[in-house]
Amino acid sequence: MIGGPFFVLVVLGILGTGLVAGVFCGFSTFVMRGLAALPPAQGVAAMNAINVAAVRPAFMTVFAGSAALSALIAVVTFVVWPEEGKVELLLGSALYLVGSFGLTIVANVPRNERLARLTPGAPEAAVYWPAYVREWTFWNHVRTVASAAAALLYIVALT
Repeated sequence: MIGGPFFVLVVLGILGTGLVAGVFCGFSTFVMRGLAALPPAQGVAAMNAINVAAVRPAFMTVFAGSAALSALIAVVTFVVWPEEGKVELLLGSALYLVGSFGLTIVANVPRNERLARLTPGAPEAAVYWPAYVREWTFWNHVRTVASAAAALLYIVALT
């Protein structure tokens, strides 16, 4: 059984990855649908505003902090090598680091940056908007599942 400071570390990992999964789930299930229902100029403007607001300390502390916790959990797991839960801890860490944090960097952020370069009312923005919504949401679904699975694996490691 995992105990002491390592237990606290894993509980914090559960909390962080679970919170991130919830944010991503909200975007996948209703935020993006709501934005997609707007005229392209309004949807682009709203998403650009959301993307600016997202990189503030409140969300970034949870998002990047969960990546740091996941990396730390993986390192501590390798050092301590607990009798139980090691596979779940390593898989959970990998899922969050690759499937949530890493995927954000390689899939969602580049789309956000491209969208930010477009003028909301411009014809290019109207053309790009449906593809953006479809592609961004697909990768967000993957991030949601990866974050939730990481939290679940951390929970299983503690049981």
